Amino acid sequence: MSNMKTLELGQIVVTAGVDSWFTPERRVAVAECLSRHHRGDWGDVCQKDAALNDAAVEQERRVLSAYTVEDTKLWIITEWDRSVTTVLFPEEY
Repeated sequence: MSNMKTLELGQIVVTAGVDSWFTPERRVAVAECLSRHHRGDWGDVCQKDAALNDAAVEQERRVLSAYTVEDTKLWIITEWDRSVTTVLFPEEY
């Protein structure tokens, strides 16, 4: 986990696919993933990608985290300008 400053998320949106997948329990799990992303815990990314994310926070580049909720892979992407953070399935990218 990074010890860097927190990541500004901007507007948080979910894709139609993720929205239709939601249950109350999954919403709570995704909220925890968003909290981890905000704190610099990039989830299930390799060490190299985690280091790239750490640098991206400081250098205003896009940040991508990966998490698994109920055996389902989710990505969380914050745009370079921190205007929006999107929760999506990898196949929706």
